[in-house]
Amino acid sequence: MKWFKWLWRAVRGVMLALAAVVLLIEEWGWRPLTAWAARLAKWPPIARLEARIVAVQSRWALVLFLVPAVLLFPIKLLALWLIHKGSAMLGVSVIVAAKLLGTALVGRLFILTEPQLMQIAWFARAIRWWRDTKARVKAALAESSLWRGVRGVLRRWRVRVKRLVRG
Repeated sequence: MKWFKWLWRAVRGVMLALAAVVLLIEEWGWRPLTAWAARLAKWPPIARLEARIVAVQSRWALVLFLVPAVLLFPIKLLALWLIHKGSAMLGVSVIVAAKLLGTALVGRLFILTEPQLMQIAWFARAIRWWRDTKARVKAALAESSLWRGVRGVLRRWRVRVKRLVRG
């Protein structure tokens, strides 16, 4: 039975590390990228487009929300093909660019269409599940030594950066 506890700790550690990466991307990627997309919306043509998006019905809001994922899939396949053909740096760059653009677009679309999307029962349940799961994972991460270590490193890094900026 001792080996089971050890195995469970190892599996839980790996799962928490993966969850930390997902939360890191969401917390440090989603917010700044959607804020960047919101700044673009000050441009009149995009502002008009967003006004139309806000006014769509629930089913069209869902279509608009899913379109970026569908459109980015071939780009990600292209990136994998580039990596396979030996252009690893170009392939990874394409994946990173697609991820950044996709996150900004999906984040902005979610902000614009959330009221309509929440009218779709299964979508509202899925969002509630995601938010509850995220809260549980954050609580578990906050208790983990891995997370505390990462936060300590980040805190020291911020102090060093502030010192460098001040001169």
